[in-house]
Formats: sequence, structure tokens, C-alpha cells
Amino acid sequence: MGITGCMGGASGHAYSAIYVSPDGDDRHTGSASQPVASLTRAMELAQALPAGGAGTIWLAEGRYVLTQQLELSSLQGQANQRNILWSAMPGTHPVISGGVAVTGWQEGTDGRWSAPVPASIQSGFRTLYINDHRAIRARWPDTAYLRMSEPGTDNRTNFFFTEGDIPPVADASQLELVFLHDWSITRIPVQSIDWEQRHLVARDTIGTRSLDFFTLTGWEPHPRYFLENAREFLDAPGEWYCDQNQIYYQPQPGETVGTMSAWVPQLTTLLRIRGGRGIQFRGITFEHSAWELPERGYPGIQACMYDDRTTSGRQWASVPAAIELDLASDVVFRQCTIQHTGGSGLWIRQDCHYIRVDSCLIQDIAGNGINIGEGQDRMVDGQPWWRVATDEVSTDNHITNCRVEACGVEFFGAVGIWGGLVAQTTIAQNELSNLPYSGISIGWMWDTISTPCRENIIANNHIHHIMRILSDGGGVYSLGRQPGSRITGNIIHDVSINAGRAESNGMFLDEGTKDLEIANNVIYHIAMSPLRFHRAASARVADNLLSCNNDIPPIRYNRTPEDNIVKIDNMILSDTIAADQVMREERIRRLRATWDRR
Repeated sequence: MGITGCMGGASGHAYSAIYVSPDGDDRHTGSASQPVASLTRAMELAQALPAGGAGTIWLAEGRYVLTQQLELSSLQGQANQRNILWSAMPGTHPVISGGVAVTGWQEGTDGRWSAPVPASIQSGFRTLYINDHRAIRARWPDTAYLRMSEPGTDNRTNFFFTEGDIPPVADASQLELVFLHDWSITRIPVQSIDWEQRHLVARDTIGTRSLDFFTLTGWEPHPRYFLENAREFLDAPGEWYCDQNQIYYQPQPGETVGTMSAWVPQLTTLLRIRGGRGIQFRGITFEHSAWELPERGYPGIQACMYDDRTTSGRQWASVPAAIELDLASDVVFRQCTIQHTGGSGLWIRQDCHYIRVDSCLIQDIAGNGINIGEGQDRMVDGQPWWRVATDEVSTDNHITNCRVEACGVEFFGAVGIWGGLVAQTTIAQNELSNLPYSGISIGWMWDTISTPCRENIIANNHIHHIMRILSDGGGVYSLGRQPGSRITGNIIHDVSINAGRAESNGMFLDEGTKDLEIANNVIYHIAMSPLRFHRAASARVADNLLSCNNDIPPIRYNRTPEDNIVKIDNMILSDTIAADQVMREERIRRLRATWDRR
């Protein structure tokens, strides 16, 4: 059970403004002079607000540590609804955290620090934060990658490595293998390592079982991998390791025991809104969520969907988010920060409408930054929801003016903003950067079948320095039929790494893409083609400025008849010094126009 506050319930006297402070007392009234201490008590006071009224819960400076997830719901109907604003006090930066503080650090003679595992931690953990940054789980090699030598007989569960690649460790069963596929990764426990035979065996298949082409040799030649979680790997500043009783940390230059702050996240979800209406959050930071890997690992498929190995059929599970919404409407997150998560950041899921995320910072996220809508897998009366319950599609949601960076730091196949089968979604005027895979992904059907996905707008975003680890993606990635949808006015550049078998592009319009307009975008400094279509059915490409090297086509057609793509008045430049100047001037002009509209 979480901490539940139904914005519909008891009536009676309550302050229309409720004040909360870490220095408060839950026996107080919640007035400005007598603030309460906990978010739980603030919700109890909010329950007593008159039905149909409004109130503000003011958070003072400080950290509000949750021991259970915060749950807000209003399923009693609009008549009992209260409009509640959760707001930072002016000039303050309150933090809602799902972490447990780690104290008692001692300096060791070997230069490492150690501290006891906090008694309140009930299970294992895979993330540690030191002085507001994500410490590095002890890994080998420290920054580079190893390369698979040869696959084992089944080409799925084991492989051979080159002599000297993996140093001996006392307990190989504690190791986690991180294996890179073109557009996704697998994180999986190691079953055993035979150093004499140079043979590594994973606990299950390396890659999903639900797709036959996820063999070890289906990707770039000699795919990349690395290993985590051995005390023998704790050899570089910023790394950490934990056994059953102690946490060990290799400090970075300038860090001191006396001034350090350390946190271990324990809550998977910090905030859940189910059926909420008229709820707003302003100026609040949410941080320190956790997610433990399934026992048999995380075989990523795409965009933080993974193979659920508890079922025999094709059932894709999803990495959870720190904040999740279902059946919600008229919810606003403005000037908030979501950071330091063990899963994804924010997920606007089933049957959500008029959700606005505006001027927020999304950073240091293990999975996707922001998710909107659903995939294919939810069933209603034994049928896929998108066939029999199309009215449950999430619509009219807006992500605007946000900064999304450093997502996918644990699960490299993540995207900055993912929109599944959604309708009338607007993703506009955001900046996305420093991502291992794609920037924005829209659509979730690998053919042209009709779904509720329609009339989505991706406009005036600045997307750069993405695809930095994986491949087969782009600044914008699309799937399936999307009538009335437009990708327009975006600036995409510096997709400079092309690591896998497949291309990295400015935009990748993948299988089933149909009824899509791509207009007035600027795309330059791309490793391969600015636009790529793969098994696409139709699109209109007009008034775009595309720049690439002379030996690379500006538009590539993989298994796509070129006649399917209507091209009108596009400008093609070569990536030369002169072209760079044109691009810079055009980028500045469009960015200024975008900011003028804000």
C-alpha cells in the first residue's frame, strides 16, 4: 500500500493554503506559521477542502523523503473534485526523494571509503548517488567495451572471449553482463565463466526470446559488451561496489568524507496519479527512484520494452517510471525536475487527457525520459485494447519547452520522449541531447494497420548529440500509420556516431510509416542519411533543409519504393564549410522564431 490521498472525501474546515516544511510538525494546523512536516499530512488536510474548491500545498525548502509512494486519485467524479496545486515556495527548490541516506563513511588504507548498508534497506540495490551524481557501478573495462570473440553453439546464451579480456574474479555469479544489440541492450546475470576455455554463460538468453533475429551474431560484427558488479573491478574514481554488509566507494578528486552526501533509492514509483483531475505541480524536484532487474535479466527490445520471461508467449513488459499517471486528466507539471531515476522518468499512460508537462528538466534517467500512451500489449476482454477499446487512447497531451538530457544511462535503448499508440499529442519546443539512442519516438505498430494513433505533432524541437552508443534510430523515429500527424520545424544535428550494423539518421521513418508529413525541418551533421525510410508506406517530405556528405544520399529508401515518398521543394546541401554557415544561420533564425513564440 502507498500513501493514498483521494481528492474527494470528508468535508469540513481546512486551510485553502496548506504549508509543509521539513522542520514542521504533523500535529500543526498547516498554516504558514504552523506548517506540517509530511506530504501525508498535507494530503489529509487537502481531503477536507470543500468539494469543487481549490487549494495550494506549499512546500518549503528541503528534502521530503518518502517511505511509500505518493498516491493521488479522484475516482468519485467531477462533482467531488478539488483542484490542488503542489508548489514550491517562492525562491525555494524542494525535493521529493525515494532514497535512503547512507551514513557512517570511513576512509580505508587502500584509498577507498566504506559505509554500512543502511538497516532500513529491505532489498538489494543497483544505484548509488554521491554528492548529487550517479556513481559508477564497478565495471570492466572502466570506459571502453570488450568484443565478443565467437558465439556458443546455440548463438543465444553463451559466447567465447579473447584471452586476457576478462580478469578473474572470486565470484562470477555476482556479475552482470551488459551486451549491446544495434538498438537495444541486454542486462543479465552471469551464470559462469571458464577462464581456461574463455567461455561465458549467461543465466538466460542474451536478448529477447520473442524475436528470432535476436541472436548474438545478428548485429555488428563481434558485438560490444562489458561487465559490472565485482569488487575486483573497483579500480577507478567514482566507482562503487556493495556486498551484503558494506558499500565501498573509490572517491573522485576533491571529495571528502566529511562533506559527502550519499543516497540509495528504494521506491520504484515516487508518485502515482490514478483518476486525478485538476492536480498541478510547480517547481518541485522528484528524484531517487529504483528498479531492480528481473531475476533472469532485462532483455531489451526497444525503447525500454523488454521480454517478460514469466510468460510463454509474446508479452512485452516495460521499465516503470518514477511518476506514473492513468485515467487522469487536466494534470500539469510545470518548472519541475525529474532526475536520478532507476527506471524511466515520467509516464502518462492509459486513458490520459490534457496532461501538460511544461518547462521541466528531465535528466540522469536510467530509462526513457518521458513516456506518453501505451504499446500494444494491454488486453481488454481477451482482445488488444487498441482494437476493442480505442476510446481509451491517451489524447491531447502536451510536452513543451522541456530540457531532456542524459536519459538511457542504464538502459541504452531508451529514448528521450516516447509516444506509443497516442492521438493528438503535441511534443513541441523541447531540447533533447546527450542520448544513447533516439531523441523522440512516435507510433508503436510495425505495419500499416489502423490504430488509434493519429494527429500527433512533433514541432520546433532542438535535437542534438544523440545516438551516442547505439544505432538504427534517429533524432525522430516513427512507426506505423499516423493519419494527420506532422513532424515540422525541428532542428536535428550532430548524430555523429554510427556504431552498429544499421544506420543512425536524422530521422528514421521505420516500418509501416504512413500518412505522415515531414516539413520545414533542418537536419545536418549526420553520420549517415538525414532521412531514412524502411518499409514505409507513404509520407510527404516538403521544404526541408538536408545536409550530408557528398557520398551519402540525403534520403535513403530501405525496402521502400521511392515513389511512396512525395518530395517537394527540399534543399540539399553538402556538409562543407559553406554549408555549415548556411545551417548555422538557418538554425539561429528558427530558434529565435521558436523562442519568440514561447
